[in-house]
Amino acid sequence: MRPFSSCKAWLWSVWDFAKEDSNRVKFAFKVGLAVLLVSFLILFRAPFHILGTNIIWSILTVAIMFEYTVGATFNRGFNRALGSLLAGILAIAVAQLALQSGRVSEPIIIGISIFLIGAIASFMKLWPSLVPYEYGFRVILFTYCLIIVSGYRMGNPIRTAMDRLYSIAIGGFVAVLVNVLVFPIWAGEQLHKELVNSFNSVADSLEECVKKYLEDDGLDHPEFSKTLMDEFPDEPNYRRCKSTLNSSAKLESLAISAKWEPPHGRFQHFFYPWSEYVKVGAVLRYCAYEVMALHGVLHSEIQAPYNLRLTFHSEIHEAATHAAKLVRSLGKDIGDMKRSLKTSLLKKLHGSTERLQRAIDMHSYLLTSNFDPPDNSSKPLTKLSPAFSTTFYDPSNLLTEFDSSGTEKNSNQTNQNAPSGTPPQQTESYHEMMRKQSRRLHSWPSREVEAFEEEEGGLSMEFLPRMRALEGTAALSLANFTSLLIEFVARLDHLVEAVDELSKMAKFKHEGV
Repeated sequence: MRPFSSCKAWLWSVWDFAKEDSNRVKFAFKVGLAVLLVSFLILFRAPFHILGTNIIWSILTVAIMFEYTVGATFNRGFNRALGSLLAGILAIAVAQLALQSGRVSEPIIIGISIFLIGAIASFMKLWPSLVPYEYGFRVILFTYCLIIVSGYRMGNPIRTAMDRLYSIAIGGFVAVLVNVLVFPIWAGEQLHKELVNSFNSVADSLEECVKKYLEDDGLDHPEFSKTLMDEFPDEPNYRRCKSTLNSSAKLESLAISAKWEPPHGRFQHFFYPWSEYVKVGAVLRYCAYEVMALHGVLHSEIQAPYNLRLTFHSEIHEAATHAAKLVRSLGKDIGDMKRSLKTSLLKKLHGSTERLQRAIDMHSYLLTSNFDPPDNSSKPLTKLSPAFSTTFYDPSNLLTEFDSSGTEKNSNQTNQNAPSGTPPQQTESYHEMMRKQSRRLHSWPSREVEAFEEEEGGLSMEFLPRMRALEGTAALSLANFTSLLIEFVARLDHLVEAVDELSKMAKFKHEGV
């Protein structure tokens, strides 16, 4: 019964793998069809009598040359054809020279030529500018060796070289024909979709990270080591954004393959700017690094208190929402191949970011260790100006607000006139709250307050500065998060410029046309 269940599980995994991308099934079908068509040349007598055993080279050519996309097949086919042609010409020339030198020196000349061709081809394929043609040099090496050695034994190197070149040409023609006409998979289309999906992944991951950071009250916070091991299973968009960071090689490979493809589908003009897709992807990854840094702050050991995060909730949420909206809009424009002005989105994004900056600047006292939070940690801390997010900073408004709060000023003045050795009135109640809710506030280091009491013999005046320093360090975590978010917004300007350059070179249609 156990083998049956394991076989069933394996079949389900194969089904899910094929269902995830239907092009995988199409590719497998096309390879089987191409190999079958070439095999008919051996199964039927007429072509076999003409080409003989050299027809095996057609099957080898199809197996080696057939790639996932049309562009990659053209690229591989060009390297295969050029390498085989050069190898055949060299083999014929060296074979004629060896035959004219006599039976004694013939194997010596052939051996020296094999050594030289192998050494030169292996060295040249390492040359930086010739790396894209690395497969062609390998084809030159093994094709030359097989032709020159078999021709030496069979006694007719010219006939052997020509038959094998014909067989290679037949295999290459069948591979290209099947790949283009039967369920074609275009590298350009794959590159286009991959870039659009990367935009959506970055936007979704940003919103996911900010939402969790603002809503996480710390009641269920896993250990840091466990968080690293499971890679945040409750954050699927995080893994998608992480894959975006590793997509550089894939985008470059698709761009190289797409350059070999003829005009097709939505890409109807020659010399399409596929390299611009790679540049846009590089700028997008430059922005995605900031999103990954935000995730790092979200899951770090040092966490700002929950009530402090609530204080700047609206400003952080507004800036992140506008940023994600702009990223999605850019991805949609690329997907629809249209150009649209982003003036309004940029204006809203920059406005929300400026409000967040003013909030941090005007209320920076909340992020220092000299400030004593109130006892109720589930409510946001009081700001100086409740209307700062919609109005610019005005000192007169601030003075008016201070005048209307005379009671607070009198109480603060009383605390200032108190002796320096006397702690503020809130100190005892605040640290009582810290003792009860230390896990919720995620102060650093991540130990209960009772552990400090056991080491120090109870809360003392010498312990209070140390406690305040740890509280200030935890509050600075919020400043780090907001600075990373502001840096992400700043990088979006470069992304907008890159997408605009792509739309110009690719001749995207203007929106509404």
